[in-house]
Amino acid sequence: MRIVVGSDERTHVTDVVLEELRRRGFEVEPVGPLAGVQQSWSEVARIVAEKVARGEADEGILFCWTGTGVSIAANKVPGIRAALCEDAETARGARLWNNANVLCMSLRRTSEAIAREILEAWFSTRYIPNPEDDACLAQVAEIERTYWKTSEPITAG
Repeated sequence: MRIVVGSDERTHVTDVVLEELRRRGFEVEPVGPLAGVQQSWSEVARIVAEKVARGEADEGILFCWTGTGVSIAANKVPGIRAALCEDAETARGARLWNNANVLCMSLRRTSEAIAREILEAWFSTRYIPNPEDDACLAQVAEIERTYWKTSEPITAG
C-alpha cells in the first residue's frame, strides 16, 4: 500500500508515524517538511489530497498543530474524505462509516501512544458497503459535483 504523509512541521510524533508505517511494510512518501521542503499546512494538505485523488497514493495522512486546517484543506479536493481523528474509536468510525481515505491528526494533542492506537484502528478497519452509508456517501459525492461545477468561490453568508 502506498501512503503519502504530510505535515507543516517535523516532530517526534511525525517521525514515529513514518517509522510505524514503514514497519508495517507500506511504501511511504513524505511531503513538506517531512521531505525537507518548507511548506504551509494548506500546501501540504493539497499535495497529499491530490495524490490520493489521482490514485498516486492509496491513502494519506496529514498533520498540523490542531489537525483542523489540514482536514479542511484536504476535503476541498473532490473524492477526498479526510477525517480528523483524536482517538482510535474516531479513526475506526471514520473508516467503517465514512470510508475515509485521509487521516488527519493534531501535532498538539496526539502523543506517540495515541498515534499508534489511531494507526492500528485506521489500518485494521475497512468500509463495509451498506445501503445507509452508501446513500450518505453518494450524497457527499453529489455535494462535491454540485459545488465544483460553479466557477465562483463559495463565501459565507
